[in-house]
Amino acid sequence: MAKALYIDYQKCTGCRLCELVCSVFHDGISNPARSRIRVIKWEAEGLYIPMSCQQCQDAPCMNVCPVKAIYMDHDLERIVVDYDKCIGCRSCVAVCPFGAMNFNVYDRKVFKCDFCDGEPQCVRFCDEKAVDYVEVDDVSILKKRNAALRVSRAGKEASTLMAQI
Repeated sequence: MAKALYIDYQKCTGCRLCELVCSVFHDGISNPARSRIRVIKWEAEGLYIPMSCQQCQDAPCMNVCPVKAIYMDHDLERIVVDYDKCIGCRSCVAVCPFGAMNFNVYDRKVFKCDFCDGEPQCVRFCDEKAVDYVEVDDVSILKKRNAALRVSRAGKEASTLMAQI
Protein backbone atom coordinates (compact mmCIF):
# COMPACT_ATOMS: atom_id res chain seq x y z
CA MET A 1 0.00 0.00 0.00
CA ALA A 2 1.24 3.47 -0.90
CA LYS A 3 2.35 5.84 1.84
CA ALA A 4 2.49 9.61 2.01
CA LEU A 5 3.43 12.38 4.38
CA TYR A 6 0.56 13.56 6.56
CA ILE A 7 1.16 17.09 7.78
CA ASP A 8 -0.78 18.55 10.71
CA TYR A 9 0.19 22.20 10.42
CA GLN A 10 -1.53 23.05 13.70
CA LYS A 11 1.15 21.09 15.56
CA CYS A 12 4.08 22.76 13.75
CA THR A 13 6.03 25.18 15.93
CA GLY A 14 8.24 26.47 13.12
CA CYS A 15 11.47 25.00 14.53
CA ARG A 16 12.47 23.95 10.99
CA LEU A 17 14.34 20.89 12.25
CA CYS A 18 12.61 18.90 9.49
CA GLU A 19 14.34 21.08 6.88
CA LEU A 20 17.74 20.66 8.47
CA VAL A 21 17.63 16.88 8.89
CA CYS A 22 16.34 16.52 5.34
CA SER A 23 19.21 18.48 3.84
CA VAL A 24 21.78 16.66 5.99
CA PHE A 25 20.34 13.26 5.05
CA HIS A 26 20.32 13.99 1.31
CA ASP A 27 23.27 16.34 0.80
CA GLY A 28 25.36 16.04 3.96
CA ILE A 29 24.97 19.75 4.67
CA SER A 30 22.69 21.65 7.04
CA ASN A 31 21.07 24.00 4.53
CA PRO A 32 17.29 24.55 4.43
CA ALA A 33 17.51 25.62 0.77
CA ARG A 34 18.47 22.04 -0.07
CA SER A 35 15.62 20.49 1.92
CA ARG A 36 12.81 18.51 0.30
CA ILE A 37 10.35 19.79 2.91
CA ARG A 38 9.84 23.51 3.43
CA VAL A 39 8.22 25.30 6.33
CA ILE A 40 6.24 28.28 5.10
CA LYS A 41 5.46 30.98 7.66
CA TRP A 42 2.14 32.77 7.42
CA GLU A 43 3.07 35.94 9.27
CA ALA A 44 -0.39 37.44 9.83
CA GLU A 45 -1.90 34.18 11.10
CA GLY A 46 1.14 33.16 13.12
CA LEU A 47 1.13 29.75 11.42
CA TYR A 48 3.91 27.53 10.13
CA ILE A 49 2.95 25.22 7.29
CA PRO A 50 5.31 22.37 6.36
CA MET A 51 5.03 21.72 2.61
CA SER A 52 6.25 18.70 0.70
CA CYS A 53 5.45 16.72 -2.43
CA GLN A 54 1.80 15.65 -2.40
CA GLN A 55 2.30 12.77 -4.85
CA CYS A 56 -0.46 14.16 -7.08
CA GLN A 57 -2.56 11.63 -8.98
CA ASP A 58 -2.25 13.63 -12.21
CA ALA A 59 1.05 15.32 -11.32
CA PRO A 60 1.67 18.58 -13.20
CA CYS A 61 5.44 18.14 -12.74
CA MET A 62 5.30 14.77 -14.46
CA ASN A 63 3.05 16.01 -17.27
CA VAL A 64 5.17 19.06 -18.12
CA CYS A 65 8.59 17.36 -18.14
CA PRO A 66 9.83 17.51 -21.75
CA VAL A 67 12.16 14.51 -21.38
CA LYS A 68 9.88 12.39 -19.12
CA ALA A 69 12.45 12.44 -16.30
CA ILE A 70 9.62 12.55 -13.75
CA TYR A 71 7.46 9.45 -13.64
CA MET A 72 5.35 7.24 -11.40
CA ASP A 73 7.45 4.37 -10.10
CA HIS A 74 4.84 1.68 -9.51
CA ASP A 75 7.23 -0.49 -7.50
CA LEU A 76 7.99 2.34 -5.05
CA GLU A 77 4.43 3.71 -5.35
CA ARG A 78 5.60 7.30 -5.70
CA ILE A 79 6.59 9.90 -8.25
CA VAL A 80 10.34 10.01 -8.77
CA VAL A 81 12.92 11.95 -10.77
CA ASP A 82 15.31 10.14 -13.09
CA TYR A 83 18.41 12.30 -12.68
CA ASP A 84 20.09 10.71 -15.70
CA LYS A 85 17.32 12.13 -17.89
CA CYS A 86 16.71 15.47 -16.14
CA ILE A 87 18.00 18.41 -18.17
CA GLY A 88 17.40 20.99 -15.43
CA CYS A 89 14.89 23.05 -17.40
CA ARG A 90 12.83 23.73 -14.25
CA SER A 91 9.46 23.43 -15.97
CA CYS A 92 8.33 21.18 -13.12
CA VAL A 93 9.35 23.81 -10.56
CA ALA A 94 7.18 26.36 -12.34
CA VAL A 95 4.02 24.22 -12.45
CA CYS A 96 4.05 22.52 -9.03
CA PRO A 97 1.04 23.99 -7.17
CA PHE A 98 2.62 23.19 -3.79
CA GLY A 99 6.11 24.53 -4.45
CA ALA A 100 7.43 21.04 -3.75
CA MET A 101 9.77 20.85 -6.75
CA ASN A 102 13.06 22.62 -6.13
CA PHE A 103 16.23 23.30 -8.07
CA ASN A 104 19.74 22.60 -6.79
CA VAL A 105 21.98 25.29 -8.28
CA TYR A 106 25.12 23.27 -7.51
CA ASP A 107 24.06 20.04 -9.22
CA ARG A 108 21.86 21.88 -11.78
CA LYS A 109 19.06 19.35 -11.19
CA VAL A 110 15.56 19.50 -9.75
CA PHE A 111 14.73 17.67 -6.56
CA LYS A 112 11.68 16.70 -4.55
CA CYS A 113 10.74 14.59 -1.56
CA ASP A 114 11.65 10.94 -1.97
CA PHE A 115 10.45 9.89 1.52
CA CYS A 116 14.11 9.17 2.37
CA ASP A 117 13.62 5.79 0.72
CA GLY A 118 10.82 4.82 3.10
CA GLU A 119 12.12 6.29 6.37
CA PRO A 120 11.42 10.04 6.24
CA GLN A 121 13.84 11.86 8.50
CA CYS A 122 11.43 14.78 8.93
CA VAL A 123 8.99 12.36 10.60
CA ARG A 124 11.71 10.81 12.72
CA PHE A 125 12.94 14.11 14.13
CA CYS A 126 9.70 16.10 14.49
CA ASP A 127 9.19 16.33 18.26
CA GLU A 128 5.71 17.81 17.84
CA LYS A 129 4.63 15.00 15.47
CA ALA A 130 3.44 17.58 12.94
CA VAL A 131 4.70 15.30 10.16
CA ASP A 132 3.83 11.62 9.90
CA TYR A 133 4.30 8.88 7.28
CA VAL A 134 1.01 7.06 6.83
CA GLU A 135 -0.93 4.91 4.38
CA VAL A 136 -2.43 7.09 1.65
CA ASP A 137 -5.94 5.88 2.53
CA ASP A 138 -5.47 7.10 6.11
CA VAL A 139 -4.69 10.71 5.15
CA SER A 140 -8.33 11.56 4.49
CA ILE A 141 -9.47 9.89 7.71
CA LEU A 142 -6.88 11.76 9.77
CA LYS A 143 -7.83 15.11 8.21
CA LYS A 144 -11.52 14.48 8.90
CA ARG A 145 -10.78 13.47 12.49
CA ASN A 146 -8.73 16.64 13.10
CA ALA A 147 -11.44 18.81 11.54
CA ALA A 148 -14.08 17.17 13.75
CA LEU A 149 -11.95 17.85 16.83
CA ARG A 150 -11.61 21.53 15.88
CA VAL A 151 -15.36 21.84 15.34
CA SER A 152 -16.03 20.11 18.65
CA ARG A 153 -13.65 22.44 20.51
CA ALA A 154 -15.18 25.49 18.85
CA GLY A 155 -18.65 24.30 19.89
CA LYS A 156 -17.54 23.83 23.49
CA GLU A 157 -15.94 27.29 23.56
CA ALA A 158 -19.11 28.85 22.16
CA SER A 159 -21.21 27.05 24.78
CA THR A 160 -18.93 28.30 27.55
CA LEU A 161 -19.18 31.88 26.26
CA MET A 162 -22.96 31.68 25.98
CA ALA A 163 -23.21 30.37 29.56
CA GLN A 164 -21.21 33.37 30.77
CA ILE A 165 -23.56 35.87 29.13
